[in-house]
Amino acid sequence: MNNEARFPYLASRRPLSRRHFLRGTGVLLSLPLLDAMQPRFARAQAGAAAINKPRRMLGVMNNLGYIMQNFYPLGEGRGYQPSPYLEFLKEHRDDMTVFTGVTLPSVQGSHPTEVAWLTGAPNPASSSFRNTISVDQAIADNIGTLTRFPSLTLSLNTRARSLSFTGSGVAIPPEDKAAEVFKQLFVQGSPSEIEEKVMDLENGRSVLDTVTDQVKELQSTLGATDRERMDQYLTSVRSLESRLQASQGWERKPKPVVDMKEPVDPSNPAQFFEKLKVMYDIIALVLQTDSTRAVTLFIDAAGTPAIQGNFGIPITEGYHGLSHHGKAPEKLAQHHALDRENFRAFNALLNRLKESNEEGESLLTRTNVLWGSNFSDGNAHLSNNLPFILAGGGWKHGQHLGFDRTRNYPLTNVYLSVLHRMGVQQDKFSSSTGTCRGLEMT
Repeated sequence: MNNEARFPYLASRRPLSRRHFLRGTGVLLSLPLLDAMQPRFARAQAGAAAINKPRRMLGVMNNLGYIMQNFYPLGEGRGYQPSPYLEFLKEHRDDMTVFTGVTLPSVQGSHPTEVAWLTGAPNPASSSFRNTISVDQAIADNIGTLTRFPSLTLSLNTRARSLSFTGSGVAIPPEDKAAEVFKQLFVQGSPSEIEEKVMDLENGRSVLDTVTDQVKELQSTLGATDRERMDQYLTSVRSLESRLQASQGWERKPKPVVDMKEPVDPSNPAQFFEKLKVMYDIIALVLQTDSTRAVTLFIDAAGTPAIQGNFGIPITEGYHGLSHHGKAPEKLAQHHALDRENFRAFNALLNRLKESNEEGESLLTRTNVLWGSNFSDGNAHLSNNLPFILAGGGWKHGQHLGFDRTRNYPLTNVYLSVLHRMGVQQDKFSSSTGTCRGLEMT
């Protein structure tokens, strides 16, 4: 009997590098984390050293809030009854914690509160306001060198505002085009090579076509679990390409010939949910390839016109106008329809993250997803009793943490807990008074 048969866990070849790419003309394709990227003896001890597991953070904020009576669950703790909106997330009940009675202390002032959602900096409406570091940048400052990008700052329907702020309180400009993020992830090379790949995508040709032979060669060396993971990843890439084409993310429309300076032809902000789904798809791929471990998405509902789509009810005015419903039944009905679609899209994102496997765990288990709004009532511009969900991240979920709705609990305590979970050990974050009460790691 040879030694390899007697000792099956000894590696007979070097593992793949974590920084392994598929390369083609104008293409550099990151790979998901595969079992083949670690030595066999390490695979046998998977889970023994939890501190070495990649941990990630995603923050998503809609700046007009939701209809809160449809968000509040009944009861507290693990026996709570889901609300109408939480019913859309019921398959992920054990993957998330629902928070009520939370706020960002001293963060008042209508719409300006949106820039403090991940910083907790007080009095954002003040003329002397100066922001502080956001949660994602605190993470990037500590572990940003471990990935290709220290962080990724995204937005929807705005290029002027984001959730990300440096240590000196300077806003990080967001990227609002999923196609541009896609190019940063997968398309490299000279300007002419990049242009050629963009044209290929417009014509329905995948970036994967360039690296087909390398994919086949790589898959022949992988085990069954890794092959399944690769198939899932490659399917996600092709699916995203199709979405980008369908939403005209790559298309160059001819501009009109007029006797004036040629205007910019932006993508249609009324395609709100199609754009949101594409952004969620991009985020899933970014996390799946470990391209960064800190992502934010600022959803500018306030800058969105009457949204196009099939919601079972006509949408007759812009998102901002609907948020100022004045309790008018027809406006509430339309706002409710948009809320439902937001929760459906969030559920689809959680599905994507949970279905993606990494070293025997789901990507969701390794990703702290912070999801909510700076408003509890867009109609009255209220910033107390905020809607907030923490999903994934390796916490003991399946509960509703309901705090006092008169004397709210600091949301920044949750942020401090997330920072600790990410390996960022600091005593305080913004207005925090400690880590979050009732939130325990697995």
